[in-house]
This record gives sequence, structure tokens and C-alpha cells, in this order.
Amino acid sequence: MTSQPPAASGPGLADYGLLLLLSAIWGSSFLFIKVAVETMPAVSMTASRLTLAGVILVAMAVLSKQPMPRGKRLWGWILMSAFFGNALPFALIGWGEEKIDSGLAAILMAVMPLTTLVLAHIFTADEKITLPKAIGVVLGFAGLIVLIGPAKLATLGEETVRQLAVAGAAVCYGINAIITKQFSGLPPRSLAASVVMLSALMLIPATFLFDSPLSLEPSLLSGLAIAGLAVLHTVVATLLLFTIVRRQGAAFFSQINYLVPPFGVAWGAVLLAERPSPNAYVALALILIGIAIAGLKFGGKPSPKP
Repeated sequence: MTSQPPAASGPGLADYGLLLLLSAIWGSSFLFIKVAVETMPAVSMTASRLTLAGVILVAMAVLSKQPMPRGKRLWGWILMSAFFGNALPFALIGWGEEKIDSGLAAILMAVMPLTTLVLAHIFTADEKITLPKAIGVVLGFAGLIVLIGPAKLATLGEETVRQLAVAGAAVCYGINAIITKQFSGLPPRSLAASVVMLSALMLIPATFLFDSPLSLEPSLLSGLAIAGLAVLHTVVATLLLFTIVRRQGAAFFSQINYLVPPFGVAWGAVLLAERPSPNAYVALALILIGIAIAGLKFGGKPSPKP
């Protein structure tokens, strides 16, 4: 993902500040999505977000004179990244948050690094499941069951299906984490512009299939939330991600997995007066403990983050 190795010195205060800033931004995305889908259906909301972000990223790539990706094989990977990394998961999260709290969505998304471990075991030759990883995965998915509830999983009511949709988005991100290994060394701005704009082009036709976009009348607040998702959570967050990985490497950046879910719960509680149930906190603890155990080095090295 980067063209130069991380700094030889250990992370400093500025590095941790950037990590906390990005965690707060990504954690607040669930709040922004919840506000946006109040008057804008999920698919149209996602298409609008990605289109605006794509235009900005393309302009930035052009101004920085970074060459666009070339080659059919590379564009095949970009196509898959656009679908699994943006178009499908963004739409699933938005659809889920039409009915469930933003904090709950943040907790559901916390299983993403554990799904990546499972998928890496299946699809790569050098990142197999070790005992700590297996324990971590079991704890993480136990947290998921605690969060949704065994009874609700058995009946599959509408709210449960919406929760599973958000969990499905976490699986999409896990798939994308494997895909992005193909992008090492590519210019970050042109790559991000290609992925995001292709994601928007995928969803624009879908809006006419699901939402009748020309007749929609989103509120000013929803419009501002969509603009925030495009500028802050897509463009600015992408640039912060590349900056952190360039400065201190992917292993340092992977600590964000512990920070985003609590931020997501906190934003929902403070600004939307959401009150997660006690089992939600138990589930969050199980998932975060699972991520921590999966990263232990005895019995095998932790899998690198994209």
C-alpha cells in the first residue's frame, strides 16, 4: 500500500494522535449514516456519498499528477475492491441502520478483523489459523451471538436481518482486506480515486432499481450528513490512513480495530441518546478480547493488515 517503509523510530505522540483522530472519524461514520438514512434510502445515500467522494479524489489524483492504474488484471482487482470494499458494505450498513442504532452497528462491525483471519486462512498460503487466532475468532463470534441473541437468530425477524446485514458488511471488509494485498506500491491517491469512483458507478444504476432517486426529497440534515460521509469519512479518512501506515506501518495501524467500536458507541450515546443494552457491552468486550488474543505472537505471527 505504501512505497516507502515506516519510520525506524517508534511511534510518537503525533502518531497516536493521528490514530485517535482517524478512530474518532471512522467511529462517527455510523452516526452520520444513521442521520442520513432518516430521509434518504440506503442505496441512494451510498451512491451520493461515493459519487461526491469519487469526484474529489479524482481531482486530487489529477492535481498530484499520479498516474491512473493500468492493466486488465489490476483493474479486475480494483473492480472487486470497489464492490466488496465500498459499494456493497456501505449499502448494507445504511440499510441496517434504517432500523438499528448506530452504536449497535459499530459493535457488529468490530468482527471485521476476525473475519479477515478466517478468509486469509482459506485464501492465502502464509496466513493460516493458529491456536491464538482460533480462540480469538471463537470469542469474537460468541460476542456476535450474545449481541444479536440466540432467540432472535432462530426467528430472524426484521431487526435481526438488519443486524446480520451489517455483520455481512464486516465480512465484505474482510474480503477486501485480502484483495488490497494486490495493491502494494501503487500510487495511493489514484488508486483510491479509481476504487471509489468505480464504486459510485456500480451503485448509480441500483438507485433507479430500488429507490426512484429523482423523486427523493432528503432533508437538509441528511444532505449534510451525506456530504460529511463523502468528505470526512471517505476522502479525509483515506488520506489519514495512508499517512499513518506510511509513518509507522500496518501493524501500528491495526490498533484501530480496538478504537473504532467504542468511538461508534460513544458518538451514538452522546449525540443520539442511544442506550446500548448490557449484552451489547458484553459482546463488545468479547469481540475486542478476541481481537487481542488473535494478535498474540506465540504459536504464529499475527496477520498483517492491508
